[in-house]
Amino acid sequence: MNQFTIYHNPRCSKSRNTLALLRENGVEPEIVLYLETPLTAPQIRDLLSKLGIEAADLVRRGETEYQQQGLSEESTAEDYIAAMAACPRLMERPVVVCGSKAVLGRPPENVLDLLA
Repeated sequence: MNQFTIYHNPRCSKSRNTLALLRENGVEPEIVLYLETPLTAPQIRDLLSKLGIEAADLVRRGETEYQQQGLSEESTAEDYIAAMAACPRLMERPVVVCGSKAVLGRPPENVLDLLA
């Protein structure tokens, strides 16, 4: 079976539910506590490629760090990527990766696409 990785925040219910769903389906993923081990800009770009989404779609706009990092609707993809690398709380969670594909665990059932 392919190796799974979850970028996880144990304080987030969606993240906990996604991890539980993986385990219920016989998957024990590598767990990356991305708040403790922030992703680099190249790692974020790689995740975006696997997710098939734009950087703006991975940013949590409701966090106070959004404004503190000077982000706005006019920010570029590189602005968002740099901000997520500098302040990992800005990244949506959880993200689950398997090989060259990834999904955002919002809702947690999205991970079932990686199991098919």
